Amino acid sequence: MIERYSTPQMAAVWSEERKLATWREVEVLVVEAWSQLGVAPPHAAEAARNSPEVDATEWKEREVVTNHDVAAFVDLLAASVSEGGEWIHYGLTSSDVLDTALGVLLKQSGELLLEAVAELFEVLKEKAFEYRSTAMIGRTHGIWAEPTSFGLKLANWAFEMERDHERLVDAVNGVSYGKISGAVGTYAHTPPDVETYVCGALGLNVESASTQVIPRDRHAHFLSVIALVGSTIERFATEIRHLQRSEVGEARESFRKGQKGSSAMPHKRNPIASENLTGVSRLLRGYASAGLENVALWHERDISHSSVERVALPDATVLLHYALKRMLRLVENLVVDEDRMVANLESTRGLVYSQAVLLELIDTGITRDDAYRLVQRNAMATWDGEGTLFEHLAADPEIVLDEEILAACFTPERALRNSDIVFTRLAATVLA
Repeated sequence: MIERYSTPQMAAVWSEERKLATWREVEVLVVEAWSQLGVAPPHAAEAARNSPEVDATEWKEREVVTNHDVAAFVDLLAASVSEGGEWIHYGLTSSDVLDTALGVLLKQSGELLLEAVAELFEVLKEKAFEYRSTAMIGRTHGIWAEPTSFGLKLANWAFEMERDHERLVDAVNGVSYGKISGAVGTYAHTPPDVETYVCGALGLNVESASTQVIPRDRHAHFLSVIALVGSTIERFATEIRHLQRSEVGEARESFRKGQKGSSAMPHKRNPIASENLTGVSRLLRGYASAGLENVALWHERDISHSSVERVALPDATVLLHYALKRMLRLVENLVVDEDRMVANLESTRGLVYSQAVLLELIDTGITRDDAYRLVQRNAMATWDGEGTLFEHLAADPEIVLDEEILAACFTPERALRNSDIVFTRLAATVLA
């Protein structure tokens, strides 16, 4: 992933240094397991543990000769072990090392993602309570619907982020697996005790039944959940983009001192973070698609998945971490124009209260269809002409509502009178 869309923490997980160090740890643990079983001599395990890290430059130079990255790594590591180098990679196939190390890296990257999701959830929760009483227009199909509050909108986002956290916990657990079962998963050359020791030391689960590789449905699920979290972020970003439109102007991204919105138009103040995050989500869905393609491999294994994963897994985790951190900053610094929300609500001329009037008319004994047609007729007159919906209804001789009851329909307080239940639920929501 390019540096522009990387965070230092996640980039470190996928660095070549971390990868080689994790490969080495798997190899060393295997020698230790053989030693505990009485197969390898104790000095071999000690020598392996004290061996230096494999130098990335030397490894690449060796790969030119071997044309095999793991074989090149094993050559260098074995040569660096003072006594007992022959026990390095004993009984293993490349995927024992690769897939087990990958499980470690995916677990580490997943834990970073979970932390970032939790941070964003907490900020959304805090902001939801801050704006719980800030009335605004609710829109469906992009058209005025009924009053809502900005706090309710944010609470909705917070609950979705909580669900994403739950899904991501499951997905991270699903890829935190290792395997030391040999070339076709039969344990022909390594007993299960070796696998148990290695995976236990690394904090991984043991794959119940592997071939030469861990089944790729695990990784496909992980990438699919990453894409889903990305789609959640895109939903938030799309809403902010709409609210920042000049004609709406109810919320906008912060604009720091010295920032320029356009190279040509000095007045511009664009939702660049939201638009950037919308694009990032498209990439994440693409990686999910690639992960699904990787599930069907030939027989016990081919390497058609390998080139895909070398790009998709690091890039997807790096991108999502970047997106979560950027959305966090966006929400923390979001500029909310409460006066504009009130002004826009008033600009509807009461149309957003039409259902309240409809229900009051039904309560008088009028059929639903008759009541609907009465309110609709006056609403259309409001859309097309002068005056407010209240004024049109008050002047309509067929409207049999007391003026005080009619007036009570036209308040945001009525529309939000039962919304506290959402905040009660949100207050009780904590991430597991």
